[in-house]
Amino acid sequence: MGQLRESVGPGRVLMTIGARAVLRDPDGRVLLIRRSDNGRWALPAGTMELRQTLRECAVREVFEETGLTVHEVTPFAIYSGERLTTSAYGQPYQHVTLACRADSWSGELLRETDETIDAAFHPVDGLPESTGPNTRQTLDDLARFESGASFVLA
Repeated sequence: MGQLRESVGPGRVLMTIGARAVLRDPDGRVLLIRRSDNGRWALPAGTMELRQTLRECAVREVFEETGLTVHEVTPFAIYSGERLTTSAYGQPYQHVTLACRADSWSGELLRETDETIDAAFHPVDGLPESTGPNTRQTLDDLARFESGASFVLA
């Protein structure tokens, strides 16, 4: 991202493509990571790398941020639209993000990585106060999807 930002210059909106994943433990609690750049709780997520599929992006981001290996995913939403995000460095981005449910995963959860300062499973009705609106919307959309609603295009 740094190379792309450098080539287009500061302040210009970049469009990025990425993925976020919802992992649940056997008790139905949702895995959140606490981001090292802003301290907020969020779903594992990130930007797609060159020559990578969206599935591969979701799997890689989960591994990088939690140490867990995702084996199977079910996509349930794509988020785009007019919302802009400002990075920790004050640069504007518009994200196009695939949300998927991790149907099968394994490994031992790392509480801290290069990108996170904590990771833990939380009940959906008891998310930390600093959980962002994108995470909350994604969890709401997954609940609707699992209740029979169609794929979300937002």
